[in-house]
Amino acid sequence: MPEKIKLRKFVDELPIPYTLSPKKRSYNSSYYEVTMKEFSQKLHRDLGPTRLWGYEGTFPGPTFDVMKHETVFVKWMNNLPNKHFLPVDTTIHGSEITLPEGRTVVHLHGGRTPAHSDGYPEAWFTRNFEQTGPLFEREIYAYPNMERATMLWYHDHTVGITRLNVYAGLAGCYFIRDNHEQSLNLPNGTYEIPLVIVDRSFNPDGSLYYPSKPDQNVAGLPHPSLVSPFDADTILVNGKVFPYLDVEPRKYRFRMLNASNSRILTLKMDSNQPFYQIGTDGGFLETTVKLNEFILMSAERVDLIIDFSQYYGQTMILKNITKSASPETTDVMQFRVTVPLKGTDTSSLPYYLGPIVRLQSSMAKRTRYLTLVRIKDQYGRSLNLLDGKMWMDRISERMEVDTVEIWRIINIIDDDPHPIHLHLVDFQILDRQPFDVSHFQKTGKLIFTGPPVPPHPYERGFKDTVGTPFGYVTSIIARFGPFTGRYVWHCHMLEHEDYEMMRPMEVFKAPGEMYSG
Repeated sequence: MPEKIKLRKFVDELPIPYTLSPKKRSYNSSYYEVTMKEFSQKLHRDLGPTRLWGYEGTFPGPTFDVMKHETVFVKWMNNLPNKHFLPVDTTIHGSEITLPEGRTVVHLHGGRTPAHSDGYPEAWFTRNFEQTGPLFEREIYAYPNMERATMLWYHDHTVGITRLNVYAGLAGCYFIRDNHEQSLNLPNGTYEIPLVIVDRSFNPDGSLYYPSKPDQNVAGLPHPSLVSPFDADTILVNGKVFPYLDVEPRKYRFRMLNASNSRILTLKMDSNQPFYQIGTDGGFLETTVKLNEFILMSAERVDLIIDFSQYYGQTMILKNITKSASPETTDVMQFRVTVPLKGTDTSSLPYYLGPIVRLQSSMAKRTRYLTLVRIKDQYGRSLNLLDGKMWMDRISERMEVDTVEIWRIINIIDDDPHPIHLHLVDFQILDRQPFDVSHFQKTGKLIFTGPPVPPHPYERGFKDTVGTPFGYVTSIIARFGPFTGRYVWHCHMLEHEDYEMMRPMEVFKAPGEMYSG
């Protein structure tokens, strides 16, 4: 581990990522160009500039702000060095020594996109598209934006080095708007703020620290060697360490994203004031949920309102109270209610946000049982697998387009919950049910030890990432479509994803049917 650096908290103001403008725009489409660059950025007042990789040379990258059904075309361009500045483990599949290190591919996380624009892990490309992966198809991606109004995010998804590219800075926000959102009269403009929360570790000179081997000395390990998972020791929001935000005594809308490689956040205000949650990964909830705390796993988002109107002159801290949090990672950011009200707050805090069409279990054409397991690799390292299969094994999850399935995810890995992410679809969480792990390991049969537990109130909308705790069967339901092709599902702890905890899945059309995409 690096030498511990004691950084003063709340000395840097929260930056707001800028909104990207299109190169061209027509009635119902727009065209953007985004370049990935190496650059340096100050992440704390007392740190030297930090070497990073980022979209358009910023960390986080610029924000897309688009309308529902606006077709967005993006030319993602790689202008990164050929050599990575973080340690590359060449024993991982897809990261072999014969492959270029400066390769990237972009995934719009939560987007319902055609397969050719999903950012398939083997569709990578290098600087100026000089080298491309085996499944690279095109230079310009198309996003139809058919989702409900929501916050998606875009990030790197390159096979074998996603953890390094995202840690280096390749992530940004993507907002989809619609008329219904506008009708709700929510806080907007300068009163709507994205909060991209990550963890990072630093060397004394301000450079990023990422481990090149496990803490314990294990004979025969390759060097560099994957560390799985990795929780860093410093929290950043929007690219600043422990920032502060000056706010007026009024309502604000915050769009929170946990973009950490693996860290789990449990968020709470030290003033005990409530959060009013209005949305989750896939858009608005049906009704507003009043919360004092909530869990945000890697890749999960939450849309919420904080009302500061009764707190003028006070300061409060957004805390991370996860039991595994170190003293250095319990403070996230500070709010200072010190700005006089600029005008009457006419925004609303609606209770009813609109209907959610729920998929019924009776609609499912198939129920799949998929087990999260852990074995050891040839070096004695932990190897986490989805249903016991490696990335290169034959595709086993094949779904006919527009059909509904239930996936029952059985977790027998004794550690933190794994955030499981499915590409292409939004799903709904049905329940989580405890089972006898020992009996299942011996016989392969499920014996439940308690009743099904419904999802938390803050999870009862559309989701694309779900926490799957040890000793529970987590059941989700989804309609697979509207596009066909090859996609993936994986654990969103990026160190797990990079090392085999990711599987291809295929959505196909029945013979004789027209392609729906």
